[in-house]
Amino acid sequence: GYLFPDTYRFAAGVPLVEVLEAMIGHYRQMWTPERVELREAKGMTERELVTLASIVQSEARLREEMPTIASVYHNRLRDGWLLQADPTVQYALGGRRERLLYAAIDSVADHPYNTYAHPGLPPGPIGAPGRRAVEAALFPAETDLMFFVARPDGSHVFTRTLTEHNRAKAASRQELDRIRRENATSGS
Repeated sequence: GYLFPDTYRFAAGVPLVEVLEAMIGHYRQMWTPERVELREAKGMTERELVTLASIVQSEARLREEMPTIASVYHNRLRDGWLLQADPTVQYALGGRRERLLYAAIDSVADHPYNTYAHPGLPPGPIGAPGRRAVEAALFPAETDLMFFVARPDGSHVFTRTLTEHNRAKAASRQELDRIRRENATSGS
């Protein structure tokens, strides 16, 4: 989580330690006094903020949704809800899955990164968040949203209530089923 993802240019043969120092240096430059002050005002440690940003980074397929995704997680943390972040469970499972089933979630119930079973943030980042994800975690959208579900195109439907969320999940599954049927009939 602390090796800043960016485009770096190094000459062939540069020692690994120099590459790592550059990535860590870039990460440290991101923490301006203003960002540190804002993070502290949110009552978060650097590790907590980077952990949240890493979840946002992993969840978002569309950059413009990052502040809204961060808002949902901030709202859940504020209200004492479980995060129920699929990327943290996938991290606990050791890799991504197209669809995260309850059996898989239950299989890692004791794992500290299972945010379906353990309240609050996991112990540390699940990846290296970029600047946009860190900024989304620092500057989340101001919403009362509590849920989101991914659509087949990678975008999300954001909702306030469990009833709305369940409808959005059903609609997303129907959309995915329709796409699969169309692909099967077209021979793709």
